[in-house]
Amino acid sequence: MEKVLVVEDDLDIARVLQLELQRAGYAVDVIRDGKSAAAYDVSDTALVILDLLLPGMDGVDVCRSIRERSSVPIIMLTARDTTSDTVIGLDSGATDYMTKPFESDELLARVRAHIRTNQTRQRTLTMGDVVLYRDAHEVEIDGKPLELTATEFRLLEHFLLNPNKVFTRDGLMNAVWGTDFVGESNVVDVHVGHLRHKLRERGAPGSLIRTVRGVGYILRT
Repeated sequence: MEKVLVVEDDLDIARVLQLELQRAGYAVDVIRDGKSAAAYDVSDTALVILDLLLPGMDGVDVCRSIRERSSVPIIMLTARDTTSDTVIGLDSGATDYMTKPFESDELLARVRAHIRTNQTRQRTLTMGDVVLYRDAHEVEIDGKPLELTATEFRLLEHFLLNPNKVFTRDGLMNAVWGTDFVGESNVVDVHVGHLRHKLRERGAPGSLIRTVRGVGYILRT
C-alpha cells in the first residue's frame, strides 16, 4: 500500500485529507508542525501533501529540507491564492500547488498522477549516454556496463534524480549515507571524485558533476 504524508496544522482539514486518502486506498501519516515534518523519513513515502503555513517551520523550509534528500512528489497547499506564493512554493521544490478550499476529487486525481509519473520516472534514469537502471542496480554508458560500488551508485542515482540542483556536502551525506552515518569529514568528496573518474574513463563529460565552490556539487544537464 502506497503511503502519503499529510503535513497540515488545521485539524479539520487534516482529518478530511486523511479520510479521503484512506478511502482511495492509501496509507496516511499526519504531522501537524513543520519541524517534525522536516525530520520525517520520507524514504518509503509515495507523496507529500504540505501546508504552506505551519507552526515551528513554514512549508517552504520544510519543502527545501525534504528536497535535499528526496525527489518524492510534494503538493503544497495554501489558503492564499497569490502568484507570489505559487512561485515561492514551486521554487522551493514543490511538484504542484493547490489553494484552499479544494475539491477532494481534483486533489486525489493529482495525487494519483504525480505518484504514477514519479514511479515511471524512477525506474530508469537517463542523462545523455548515461543510463541508470534502478531496479537492476546497473549503469550503462553508451550501451556498455559501468561498474560502480553501492555508494557510487547511490550518489549517481541521487544526482540523476535531481539534475541542475546544488547539493551541500551535508545534504549529500544525509541522502546517500543516512543521518546516522559517522565517518570522515571528506567522505563525500572522496566518493564524488571516484565517481567522476569512472565516468570520465568511459567517455562521459568531465563536467557532468561540477563542484560549486564553497557549497557542494551539482549535476549539470
